[in-house]
Amino acid sequence: MTSRPTAADVVAGTVWPMLVDRIAAAGRAVWDPDESTGNPMTAEGLRYLLRFLAAGISLCIEHDDTEAPELGRMIEDRMSWGLDNPDTLYTYTRVSGAGEYRIVGTRGTAKHIEFQVNTGHYSDGDFTGWRAVSALAGDDIETDVEQHFEIALSAHPHPTGEGPANWLALDDQASFLLIRQYFDDWENERPWDLAIERIDGASTPPPLTDEVMAARVGLLLDWLDIGLHCWDDISKSILGTPVGDISPFLPPAEASGLKGQAYGMAPWRCQPGEAVVLEFHPPTCLMWGISLCDRYWQSIDFADRQSSINSAQAELTPQGAFVGVICHQDPGLANWFDPGAETEGTIAVRYLMPEGLPAVRYRTVPFADLVTSLPEGMPVRTPDQRREVLSRRRLSVARRYRR
Repeated sequence: MTSRPTAADVVAGTVWPMLVDRIAAAGRAVWDPDESTGNPMTAEGLRYLLRFLAAGISLCIEHDDTEAPELGRMIEDRMSWGLDNPDTLYTYTRVSGAGEYRIVGTRGTAKHIEFQVNTGHYSDGDFTGWRAVSALAGDDIETDVEQHFEIALSAHPHPTGEGPANWLALDDQASFLLIRQYFDDWENERPWDLAIERIDGASTPPPLTDEVMAARVGLLLDWLDIGLHCWDDISKSILGTPVGDISPFLPPAEASGLKGQAYGMAPWRCQPGEAVVLEFHPPTCLMWGISLCDRYWQSIDFADRQSSINSAQAELTPQGAFVGVICHQDPGLANWFDPGAETEGTIAVRYLMPEGLPAVRYRTVPFADLVTSLPEGMPVRTPDQRREVLSRRRLSVARRYRR
């Protein structure tokens, strides 16, 4: 583990070179002169490192306050990492298992929302060790006639009639709150309005101390070391396997992922002049989505490119199948996955509350043979239609993040 800074390091200023050294070392995740097979330092790799640093500042510095918590974003389209989902708005804050909090807000129209209290921290890289302490889905939240609601977070529920009807349990290992909002119809579904506050502490939080800041920078150092290599190792492991059909699975109930969501992960590879064909019959489920990530496990730009497709955006064949195509030039098909300049990465398949787990079939064909290799009745797009679809997509993402 990275050496821990102390309050004395903050006072003396030695904490700054510790952080600078860790940022420099993080560059080896995208450029390692000791590895003949290492990735070249590309513009995308440099941007990923800067985004990962920005995400770490949000996670470890700005939203690490258990006394005065604030819901913030540590993943979004311009701050992508960890195989993020283009259909999801993530918000995060730290909590203390010994504290009492409340969330207040107004119900939105997202397809699904889940409030989840977890153990651990993203900086420790131990994603298999994180545990969901409690979770509350949007359908289970009681609201008033104007759709306002309140959720209590505490070790013990309030007696009946003495507090909010909605409750999230905390325990002595509870560490952070993650809220996931899922959007199927990007253009018309809207986020919930949410805010959190601690209700058992002082009305004004204590001032920032050297000790607290040293601890937060320590988390950031771990994030740039252990956390970075956690995701990098998973991505490299997946890239090291052969391409093939993708079989989603349901994680165990106690895992920290979204409850009831099946995940499928596999490598994709597509050179110019090739096309990858993905085919499956979607299961009955709340929603589903397929997205492309690059070699760094960041989503390929999903605002300006159609690098992901979900159940509301897809167009099925007359036989009810989804047939999508990954390729580097527009094939004139509705279900085109645009990989940008990337030629490999991880493909993520997600089924939310599915009644079955169908595999997604995967095959590579020459681009010149694409049309003849596809089933009849494939939905198409003209250049003008593509331009309109992308314009609406771009505006939908901007509205989601309220830019």
